[in-house]
Amino acid sequence: MEKITFDQAMKRLNEIVAALDKNELELEKAILLFEEGLQLVNFCEGKLKGFENKIEQLLNNSENQTETQHETDI
Repeated sequence: MEKITFDQAMKRLNEIVAALDKNELELEKAILLFEEGLQLVNFCEGKLKGFENKIEQLLNNSENQTETQHETDI
């Protein structure tokens, strides 16, 4: 998959869903779009996991800094 952002992937995924919802595509085109949609879903899930890990890391760092500050204040 080319270099795209999470937002770009979500936008494209929404376009694919809208096109498939219309139910006006030839079967071959619908299958190609469905396949692209699955790839985008996997891409977005991976990005979200990365975001979750980053947030956890930041929260843990923040907690550690707060605990260290409280220990030095005592």
